[in-house]
Amino acid sequence: MGTDADALRFMRRAIELSRAHMETGEGGPFGAVIVRDGEILGEGWNRVTSSHDPTAHAEVVAIRQACAKLGTFHLRGCEIYTSCEPCPMCLAAIYWARLDRIWYANGRADAAAIQFDDAWLYREVALPLDERSLPATQLLRDEALAVFRAWDAKTDKIPY
Repeated sequence: MGTDADALRFMRRAIELSRAHMETGEGGPFGAVIVRDGEILGEGWNRVTSSHDPTAHAEVVAIRQACAKLGTFHLRGCEIYTSCEPCPMCLAAIYWARLDRIWYANGRADAAAIQFDDAWLYREVALPLDERSLPATQLLRDEALAVFRAWDAKTDKIPY
């Protein structure tokens, strides 16, 4: 972790990205940067509406950029600075990327106050499958398990 001045600088960059790209109409008011050893490796801003991609949240965009720059699928040793507390999708992506720390500015209640309320999604993922509002039906498990067994037996797989 860097100095307090570094943390403030990186958070200000995330906030700057959120404002600049919100003002140009690229998406909602969200920005993120990924940092390792004082260097920004990835920057992202919300591109959901401009790219027609519901997964193009600032954090996900920054993760993709940093991973591409490093040529890896994990970001151990890195931290993310994001202008808002990550939604459940972004939080999961941050965990999958193995980032070391999350720094955030606005909280989820602040986002809800401007109609970016993801509280329902936090509630939904905590429910058992049969109680969720989106139906989920298991189909062809035996056929899919054959692929899992093949993966398990694969000697040249790259675990992640």
